[in-house]
Amino acid sequence: MLRGSVYFDAVPLVIVALLLALTGCGGPFPQSTLAPKSDYTGAVDALFTNIFWWAVVVFALVEGLLLVAILRFRARAGAPAPKPVHGHTILEIGWTLAPALILVFIAVPTMRTIFATAGHAPEGALRVEVIGHQWWWEYRYPTLEITTANELHLPVGTPVQLEMTSADVIHSFWAPRLFAKRDLTQGRTTRIAFTPDSTGEYWGQCVEFCGASHANMRLRVFVDDARAFDAWAAAQRGGAARAASGSAASRGEQLFRRSACIACHTVAGLSSAKIGPDLTHVGGRTTIAGALFPNTAEYLRRWIANAPSMKPGALMPPQALPDADLDAMVAYLQSLK
Repeated sequence: MLRGSVYFDAVPLVIVALLLALTGCGGPFPQSTLAPKSDYTGAVDALFTNIFWWAVVVFALVEGLLLVAILRFRARAGAPAPKPVHGHTILEIGWTLAPALILVFIAVPTMRTIFATAGHAPEGALRVEVIGHQWWWEYRYPTLEITTANELHLPVGTPVQLEMTSADVIHSFWAPRLFAKRDLTQGRTTRIAFTPDSTGEYWGQCVEFCGASHANMRLRVFVDDARAFDAWAAAQRGGAARAASGSAASRGEQLFRRSACIACHTVAGLSSAKIGPDLTHVGGRTTIAGALFPNTAEYLRRWIANAPSMKPGALMPPQALPDADLDAMVAYLQSLK
């Protein structure tokens, strides 16, 4: 009786544990490897599906033979015990050759996929240099003369070559729906080539522990149609927007010029520091702080006032500004589009 009671008392705990485990499968930043949106992830998904069905066949065969053995050779009341069999040449050859053949069927498509996804992009591909920092991403488009941060824009249907390195510790760059992860190491360049096949917004993040805010080092990839990408690139090549004289944004610009911000951040035509993200067009981004928070006035205000309280380990020191100055600074940053 006690045993049954303990068993039924444990059932709710098991259910709660399963529900908690399932919460890890969702969230506001969907990152699924099972929804490929490029030739690279399409090839990997096809390989996974192939191996999965081989595993299903093996499972069904092994479990079927096991059930046959259990039912056919089980002990029966009043019947003699099954006669043990020692050694069976045909069976031994069979269960040696079968796994070897299965491994060949798995190995061949695996190697083909590895070679297909490890090569360089074709001639004319869009090159993007990715640089990992603690804890944000820098993107440089050499042929387009564009530098931006945290939000990567790519044209749909165009081959892309990412060339990646780190400015400090080891990072790992991953947007699951577009490409597999690649480690970024200081002094070394790693590459990955793919062609996005669907427009949309795809989330990713750093997947190599890199310090206090590793979990907060996110990224966002925008795959645009050709017209939208060209418009974005043209806007990025333009200089920083100038605020109207006498406006709150104009006052914020003067504050920016006199603050410590100018020693760390680039704003085209105003400063060229390289410690923090380029802010030339920060007002046009959808997120801030390494794609961690939405780019709204409230979050910008809190970020400027005390970045380390929002993102542990952030190098940006708290800014003790009066409310009016803080509002002006936010207005200026939002005007940079």
